[in-house]
Amino acid sequence: MLTDISPKLPMRDKTVTKKFYINKLGFQEFGNTDFEHYLMLQKDTIQIHFFEFKELDPKENYGQVYIRTDDIDTFYQSLLNNKTDIHPNAHLHVKPWGQKEFALLDPDNNLLTFGQRVH
Repeated sequence: MLTDISPKLPMRDKTVTKKFYINKLGFQEFGNTDFEHYLMLQKDTIQIHFFEFKELDPKENYGQVYIRTDDIDTFYQSLLNNKTDIHPNAHLHVKPWGQKEFALLDPDNNLLTFGQRVH
C-alpha cells in the first residue's frame, strides 16, 4: 500500500535552497544527519528532498510539484506577508477543474503549485 511521496528536486546551491524554503515558505530541515550534496525539508506532513546539480540551467529546469493544502487562503496570505514572489501567471485563483490554486518558482526554477479542492 502506498502511503506517502517525497519528491526529489534539483538544486544548484544547498545554502540558497535551504534559506528560501525555510525563510520564505516556512519549511524546516529534518533528519539527524547533514548530507553534503542532499537536503531534506519538511512542512506539516510533507517532505521535499533536493539533490545537488551544480550545472543545472534554471531556464531548462522543468521540475514541478503539486502540493495539496487544506487552508490555501491562509498559506497564500502568509507568503504575501513574507514578501514571497508568486508566479506572475499563477496568483490564487479557482480553476475550472475545481481546485483553488497558486504557484511559485524556487531559486532553481522548480515550479511549486499549491492547491485546495473547492467544494
